[in-house]
Amino acid sequence: MRRIVIVGAGLAGLRATEALRRLGFDGSITLIGAEEAGPYDRPPLSKEVLIGRKAAGETIYRHADYYDDLRVCLRLGRPATALDLKSRTVRSGGRDLPFDGLLLTTGSAARPLTVDGASTGVYLLRTLDDAIALRAGLAECRHVVIIGAGFIGSEVASSARALGLEATLVEAEPVPLSRVVGARIGKICAALHRENGTRVVCGAEVVAVEGGRRVRLADGRVLEGDLVVAGIGAVPRTGWLAGSGLTTDDGLVCDAYLNAGHPSVYAAGDLVRWFNPLFGTRMRTEQWTNAVEQSRQAAASLLAGPAQGRPYAGSNYFWSDQYGTRIQFAGVTDADEIRVVNGSSSEFEFLAYYRRGDRLVGAFAMDNALPLIRSKLLIERSARWDEALASVESGEIFG
Repeated sequence: MRRIVIVGAGLAGLRATEALRRLGFDGSITLIGAEEAGPYDRPPLSKEVLIGRKAAGETIYRHADYYDDLRVCLRLGRPATALDLKSRTVRSGGRDLPFDGLLLTTGSAARPLTVDGASTGVYLLRTLDDAIALRAGLAECRHVVIIGAGFIGSEVASSARALGLEATLVEAEPVPLSRVVGARIGKICAALHRENGTRVVCGAEVVAVEGGRRVRLADGRVLEGDLVVAGIGAVPRTGWLAGSGLTTDDGLVCDAYLNAGHPSVYAAGDLVRWFNPLFGTRMRTEQWTNAVEQSRQAAASLLAGPAQGRPYAGSNYFWSDQYGTRIQFAGVTDADEIRVVNGSSSEFEFLAYYRRGDRLVGAFAMDNALPLIRSKLLIERSARWDEALASVESGEIFG
């Protein structure tokens, strides 16, 4: 293996590149990116960048000379458009780039809002350019209406309030974040919004956006604002793989080793739907930590070959900062019980555990950073429920 192509110049692509060199690969590496900007840090876009605490350029991970030193051919602004596994080439910018090994890290794109009037005047937030445009828009408005109360929508609402703006969150589900953290914890997240002055409208179907300012609901209500943001999730970037022979189903389908169905093709990050042996299910996660960990393991497996790789058992850890509160989660929400095991949910400082059978499968925390990280380790070693509760009762999880 002398030529490796990495498609996707985001966090996962960068970490995969670094891992290949660290593991001793001395052949050619080509890193293909759809955006003109090199790999950059996405989490600050909805927080520090929006409120002006960090300049957009400060989110860039590495400068050009770094890639020169790493001996990487960086092809930015030239997205991959086709993959031919028979000839082992990737088409990018009108060229067919040959490879011996291929890592796919194309990530995901903001899910577009498709109701009447949404094609013009509605802001999305996924890329660096999106953040720059939204920051300028917020500077000219007093009231922002945000469609979607997931983590991106919630962080935009938090940033708007930090700027002194009015914010309204519109959510189609009865409870925000119910699919991500469960309905009980989602209600607490909604309370955090309201405690900080954000209006939360749940169970609301958006049918139209008028003039980029007004949001019309199915029940006839109209929410007036100066600016509308849609944060309704993300879709994996798999369209360019049509006809390649690889299997896509809400992501690129991979096995537990992150192999995409061809001995020379592995994948990592938001793009991947893989079988996770830790929870015994196939899953796709759009998390910073997952992108980092998967990319390193995919790079190692590509170099070692299918017989020498090891399964990737990620614990689905993520965090969010809202209204000065650190929110963290690890695991899955498919649980028989959700229990607050420490602290006070009404004061937004607590730790909650998720039980499935006799096993700890999830943990959620507000402003309990260290206990959550230690709980994450319990989840990763498939700790029993009674063992997890004992660690809380003894104080071991805190000290």
